[in-house]
Amino acid sequence: MQIRNIAIIAHVDHGKTTLVDQMLRQSGVFRANQQLTERVMDSNPLERERGITILSKNTAVRWGDTKINIVDTPGHADFGGEVERILRMVDGFLLLVDAAEGPMPQTRFVAGKALALGLKPIVLVNKIDRQDAEPLRVHDEVLELFLDLEATPEQFNCPFLYTSSRAGTATLDLKVPGTDLNPLFQTILDTIPAPLADPKGPFQMLVSTLDYSSYLGRIAIGRIERGRVRVGETVALLPLGEPGPLGDGTYEQARVVKLFSFDGLDRVEVQEASAGDIVALAGLAGVEIGKTVTAPDYLERLAGIAVEEPTISVDVKVNDSPFAGREGKFVTGRQVRDRLFRELEKNVALRVEETDDPQTFTVSGRGELHLGILMETMRREGFEFQVSRPRIIPREGPNGERLEPYEELMVDCPEGYLGVVMEKLGPRRAELLDMKNPGVGMVRMRFKIPARGLLGYRSEFLTDTRGTGVMHHRFFDYGPWAGPLQGRSRGVMVADRGGGAVGFALFNLQERGTMFVKPGDAVYEGMVVGENVRTGDMDVNPAKEKKLTNMRTTASDEMIILEPPRQISLELALEYIEDDELIEVTPSSIRLRKRALGATERRKLARNARAAEES
Repeated sequence: MQIRNIAIIAHVDHGKTTLVDQMLRQSGVFRANQQLTERVMDSNPLERERGITILSKNTAVRWGDTKINIVDTPGHADFGGEVERILRMVDGFLLLVDAAEGPMPQTRFVAGKALALGLKPIVLVNKIDRQDAEPLRVHDEVLELFLDLEATPEQFNCPFLYTSSRAGTATLDLKVPGTDLNPLFQTILDTIPAPLADPKGPFQMLVSTLDYSSYLGRIAIGRIERGRVRVGETVALLPLGEPGPLGDGTYEQARVVKLFSFDGLDRVEVQEASAGDIVALAGLAGVEIGKTVTAPDYLERLAGIAVEEPTISVDVKVNDSPFAGREGKFVTGRQVRDRLFRELEKNVALRVEETDDPQTFTVSGRGELHLGILMETMRREGFEFQVSRPRIIPREGPNGERLEPYEELMVDCPEGYLGVVMEKLGPRRAELLDMKNPGVGMVRMRFKIPARGLLGYRSEFLTDTRGTGVMHHRFFDYGPWAGPLQGRSRGVMVADRGGGAVGFALFNLQERGTMFVKPGDAVYEGMVVGENVRTGDMDVNPAKEKKLTNMRTTASDEMIILEPPRQISLELALEYIEDDELIEVTPSSIRLRKRALGATERRKLARNARAAEES
């Protein structure tokens, strides 16, 4: 059987997963009367809630006598590590670009990685049925992008198709409307080469993805580079290191307990697989992403998987608030540590380090969403912990100077909000790279901005543009330290005692700012219960009750009307807090608190900090 291995890459929300849905339908994977959900590849509950792909996933379709292995990848820049590690499994890629938005920052990032590996592209200008679609303009923008990324002449002359993922149509010529995806399947067969693999040599495979089964343990997924593998055979698992023959280094031997191939959405158990196919092996206890599995008598390592370094980090601490242990199932330092290190097995872009404090761990990732998804997953599993404010990871330059990560920020907003966006980005040290006004009422601006400057900006941006603006960013490069940046402009209201929040107290406090709690919520001393309209922090008593009396007055019977409290999500909390605050994360609550709970202790720390600055 002929094999083709392809990845589908694009910016977030350009239609990758919907296209995979249609490819599965039209290749006959599903029965005619089968009940299907939309975006069937987004199987993770978090992916369904947020409408984005978070994890790379494998599927396969059969077209004629050819098996097409497809890898669906995330489109958000924070999950770029998921894309980087699977590109070694494939020989070509489908690059999806929205027919109205054109190439976006993440399109540039993933396309650059794929072209550098020499993969063959097929460009799909998607969503041509949009009212504001301009497929010919986008066609030219993609060619400009390929020029910028120094594509080879062969890659530059790749085929272009015009598709509608929702309708399930593709055409090579805009004048001829598409009726199905037959042109796409045929282009894949004609353009993407069969894997260059030797089925007769000794077995060799690079582990690109890991899965876990409570019955089988770790499952290694990758493409067989050479030879064959059978169930029951003994294989060698080589340690990470330089490519080439293994010296006198130690290696593990293991037996292949189960062997799976991909067919549609299912993993099919097979007895044998040969070079070029993407398979899953069970039985390798110490397997990690980037390791090489080989025949025991031919120990030769493949080049490992290079993933770009993280740019921001947070401290994850054991929960030590007065409410610790009330809501979570896993609350100890050992349980939190084991869970974080277990995440490293699958999440190659993540780093976890132990600190001098055995109850605190430093977790580094690609962005706030990358770290936020990990925390959200942990809290749903029953973990309880605290998180510090995100901070950037600086580097030292060649001459000893301090460097910090910069992001490429792309903003689409109506012309009327152009001034307020520029005004807010100025103090955050943003530098305008270019600006386009296509004349449809929306302006596109591209900035270079320190990663620190983006912390906390998303919620401000949505407020300033009344929810009509769209912003995307990706890592750009390391540049000179930009100097001090302005932090949060408003202070917070901090509870000065414990108890239950009372409507009477909240009614009087809501004139001073925005509340984060509602009547009946339990609070403790040092917990942040609202945002102050002024710059300084304010100690308040949200549990103050109304004094009861037997005297009736008109004023005493006034009806209390409370504004709804602001809902705090993990991403919002990560953007919002300052250095002296923590986020308390439990399975049922997300609370903000001060590091020092007592008001006297906080004043003493502030006094010491001022004295240190003056000296």
